[in-house]
Amino acid sequence: METVEVATPVGTGRLVVDEAAAPIAILVLGHGAGGGIEAFDLSALAEALPPLGISVARFEQPWRTAGRRVAGAAAGLDTAWRAALQVVTDRWPGLPLVVGGRSAGARVACRCFAPPARAVVALAFPLHPPGRPASSRAAEAAGVDGPLLVVQGERDPFGSAAEVRTALVRTDRPGREIVEIPGAVHALGPTRKADDPHARARLITTPVARFVTALVGPVPEASAPEASETDRMDPEDRAADRTAADRTSPDGLRTDPGSPRGRS
Repeated sequence: METVEVATPVGTGRLVVDEAAAPIAILVLGHGAGGGIEAFDLSALAEALPPLGISVARFEQPWRTAGRRVAGAAAGLDTAWRAALQVVTDRWPGLPLVVGGRSAGARVACRCFAPPARAVVALAFPLHPPGRPASSRAAEAAGVDGPLLVVQGERDPFGSAAEVRTALVRTDRPGREIVEIPGAVHALGPTRKADDPHARARLITTPVARFVTALVGPVPEASAPEASETDRMDPEDRAADRTAADRTSPDGLRTDPGSPRGRS
């Protein structure tokens, strides 16, 4: 895990990066207005995705880094987010970028979506304030000009998965996918003592990993070692070469000339 400070016009934020050993993409995630980057879903993705080849960078907004309890205005959140994305693209140039976040962070990612980002992952998208479905924010998600994955709780008071699905169907845009987390509320984590946190985490991380991998391709398999000159020999010539080596070994020890070059 690496922490990178991000200077923005509205204060200093930070990126907490869990980097894959051989990344095929980087997923940048923002947090909500009522919590930080340690949220259940963000932490689950930071743990599960790097072994699959997807680096995860969680961006802590400056208001949170400064210890304030209340998020700033939308314009300031968007400004800080864009500064964080610039740091990411400068630091990992050419690496496919997917953006997203949970709750208010998902709204920011949707509003600011632009190249080089390829898609948005929206966790617990707050479609409307609780009890006020008429105050819809569907236009923010609908405005994403690219693939969009929404991971939503079945019982989210800010908009259930069914509500989000209905709202996005009306926009008639392709490339929208809604994943419902059974029994989940806005936090997406376990809601009862009987809930298995590992199983709940997999319900979140599996579709996100599949979504990102489908965009950029699977993790490439480790390349095979380069064949040695002996490996490329005709079998009869290889046998003759080995016999000659046995005759000329000064100490009676055999070094297999058929081993790939550079292997110990």
